[in-house]
Amino acid sequence: MKLYLDTASVADWQSLMPTGIFHGITTNPLLAARAGLSYRTIDWRTMARKAADLGAKELHAQVHGDPDGYADWAATLYDIGKETGIQTVVKIPLVEPAIRATPDIKALGGPILMTACYDAKQMFIAQALDADFIAPYYGRMIEAGIDAKSHLSAMKAIQPDHGDKCEILVASLRGTSQMVELAQLGMDVFTIAPDIAHDLLREDNSEIAFKAFELAAGS
Repeated sequence: MKLYLDTASVADWQSLMPTGIFHGITTNPLLAARAGLSYRTIDWRTMARKAADLGAKELHAQVHGDPDGYADWAATLYDIGKETGIQTVVKIPLVEPAIRATPDIKALGGPILMTACYDAKQMFIAQALDADFIAPYYGRMIEAGIDAKSHLSAMKAIQPDHGDKCEILVASLRGTSQMVELAQLGMDVFTIAPDIAHDLLREDNSEIAFKAFELAAGS
């Protein structure tokens, strides 16, 4: 089981990474915009250093701009990861221009994640490219009228049982109940927004039990 924190907000990193439950941090241009950042001008070295200092083992960042420049951008991100002591992962959208640029990125030797997955058939692309991760957008799939659960079940069936495999990193979740539902399909890698992370950490009945324990301990 691995959990990732899905936000580009350093304030959210500082709030939630110290819980110790997150393996890494995932970002993308939309998340950067929500955090008030201009994606093209982000100082990834500073971001990577902050993530590493907070205990993140991985930082995922997405290619952007002209696909001809993807490999150079990825090389820089991998170098930043080596300098700052964190594994950087390059996110690549599952669209043809980006797919065509992927072999040059993969040749750099760093991990890649194929993102914006909406259909189980895209698992074949990720596996053919020897991708380390694929990120199906579960909530957005449902909102688009797609039978998301069926597609994720098929992706799990396509995934090999042994050897190197492309991890299914489920993204675009709308609540902890979806995590529980998908875990029953065998999903065990999730990236979650800060509000879902706070909900995951909070359980009223556990709080009641804790207060009873403290009351008894003090009597």
